[in-house]
Parts: sequence; structure tokens; C-alpha cells
Amino acid sequence: MDQEFHIIDTGGIELKDLPFMEEIRAQASLAIDEADVILFVVDGRVGVTNQDTDIMNLLFKSNKPVIVVANKIDNVDMMANVYEFYNLGVEEVFPVSSLHGIGIGDVLDRLIQILPYKKQKESSDAVSFAIIGQPNVGKSSLTNAILGTERVIVSTIPGTTRDAIDTPFVRDGRDFVVIDTAGMRKQGKVYENAEKYSFLRALKAIERSDVVLLVLDGTEPIEEQDKRISGYALEANKAVVIVVNKWDIVEKDDKTMQKMTEKIRNHFLFLSFAPIVFVSALTKQRIHLLFEAILQAYENFNRRVPTNVLNDIIMEATLMNQAPDFNGGRIRIYYATQVSNAPPTFVLFVNNPDFMHFSYQRYIENKLREAFMFEGTPIKIILRKRED
Repeated sequence: MDQEFHIIDTGGIELKDLPFMEEIRAQASLAIDEADVILFVVDGRVGVTNQDTDIMNLLFKSNKPVIVVANKIDNVDMMANVYEFYNLGVEEVFPVSSLHGIGIGDVLDRLIQILPYKKQKESSDAVSFAIIGQPNVGKSSLTNAILGTERVIVSTIPGTTRDAIDTPFVRDGRDFVVIDTAGMRKQGKVYENAEKYSFLRALKAIERSDVVLLVLDGTEPIEEQDKRISGYALEANKAVVIVVNKWDIVEKDDKTMQKMTEKIRNHFLFLSFAPIVFVSALTKQRIHLLFEAILQAYENFNRRVPTNVLNDIIMEATLMNQAPDFNGGRIRIYYATQVSNAPPTFVLFVNNPDFMHFSYQRYIENKLREAFMFEGTPIKIILRKRED
């Protein structure tokens, strides 16, 4: 069984005072807190050092499983060096050579044995939605407006929310779960590395949600980071609603909303299916419209299309607009079926998948969107060669 996991690589830990060492120790401490399993990499050529012993004592205090990996064991003659590392108080030491790839498979096997199995999203009628966006766009305030109560700490200081907080609630007889996440900030500087762990939590929140609310600050220009953040929701194949917050303090006229909509569409071409809702978390303005968009996106995300109707639409689309020649042939679609939902996924049985030009596949997708209610959700199209 394949298992997916995240790897957090920290800076080398030294307990003596060196430039940036305080930041690196803080980063490592956060990584330890966030991890399910810790890989402690030691230098197999040098043997156990006082530094190794001190770090191991620190790791033991975390009460997390620790795998000691003795690196740089590049040949059989160096295997004797490994036994010294059992003095660190561990039951297993794995000799590896990262340079030559020796022993890595054994480490991965042990890692998979220890890691908790990834829990599947529990089947529930509750609509779960994650709130994502850059720091200080008002995600926690929006959560409070949605819940109608001060259940989440709100602060004007970017980065206050450090964890993903799940809150179940009921609105108009419908069960919901709102997942408020830490702001996703640009990375790169040593003192900002703590954001990496909040970022991983946000990715986990996206994974367990049905609908993702991408929150933008209506008073600020759209940045590349906004588009990067939205890309993670798209890669996870989640339904998406774009939320423009702080709309109450935007100077506007009768065309401001239209201009903002056009700007968002130009910046987020890959989210053309996502509805845009303008709200004020502070005044709770238009929050009811946000719920309408969430429910619509959720229903479309889980929509199933009758096979006969689907094939009628595909046939009509191909008759109206014949496919172009591409890669030495012309695509012919014989049959289509929906194989899953969340998101809606369609298999097209064709003469040769290589003949499908990306623009014609986009045309087919647009026809499906015109024929069926798919606002708010991505749809997947899989090409499969028909066996004669």
C-alpha cells in the first residue's frame, strides 16, 4: 500500500552559539513538535560525539519515535562504525549512504511501519470547508463571522493563528465544519521558517476539506503568493470559492465590484470555475451569500451525471466543433462515463489519447460546464484508448 507523507528538513543543530543558531534551534524544535517520526542523522565516519548525545537527550524528551540514521557508510569496511551509535540508547541504527543510495529503502520501510496510517476523511453529511489565504487577510475574523461568535482569537498581528482549528456548527439545519488555517506567508528567510510548519498544517486542512475558501484582502493588490496559495487547492482537486474580504472599507462606485471581478479573473485564469463573493467579516455583510456559494460548490463537487445524458452532450459537442488534427491524427470520442465525484471525474474512450489537443479538451470541459451545474468545482477528464 502506498503511503504519502511530508518530510521536514531542518538546519543542522548545534547547541553552541553560532550565527543564526538560535533561529535554527527554534526551527528544529517546531519541526520536532510537528513530526510524527524523527529521523536523527549522524555522521557514521566520525562516531558518537558529545553533540549527538545532547541532541539525542533532547529528542527523547519529545516522546516521539526516533530513527537513528548513520550516514556516510559507503562500504562494508565502515559497517563496524555503526555499532557505536547504539550507545545513544536506541534499539535500531540504520547504516546508509545518501551519496550512493545504500540503505535508504530499509529506512523507508521502517518509517512506514512507524508512521500512523493516513486517515481517510470520515463519511459525513457535514460540509467541511477550509479558509486559506495570506496572513492578515481576515481569515480568523471571517471564521468568527461565520460562527456568529468569538470562538477564534482574532489579532491584527500577522501569523497569530498557528494551527488549523476545526469547528463543527449547524446553520439552517445543515451541518458544517469550518477549518481556520494559519496564514501562508512567503518563505526563504531563516526567521520566517516557522511559517513552513503552519503551511504544512494548512495543506492538511485543504486535504480534509470539501470546499476551500480563498480569502483575498479587498484593500490590497493581488500578489503572486495569492495565486500560489490557490494553486494548492487546485492541485488537491477541491471545490473553491474566492472570498474578497474587507469590502466594507473599500472606496467604491457602481463599477468597483465589476472591475475587481475582472481583475480576479485575469489573475486566476485557472480558477475560472470558482464563484467570487464580496464580504465584510467585520460587519458580517453578505455572509449569507457566502453560504449559498459554499453549498452550491459542495453540491456541484459531489454531482453525478446520468451516462446517457453525458454522452448526448459529448456527441453534440463533437458534431458542433470537429476536433483538429494533432500528433498525426484526429481524436474520436466513442463513449464517456463518469467514474467518480468529489470532484466529478469523466473517462472518455477514444481512438488515441495522443490525438487530443489541450484546447479541444478544454472545449469539451466547457461544454460539460455549460450543460451541467459545475460552478465552484474542478472537473477531471481522463482519456483512455478504446480496446477493439
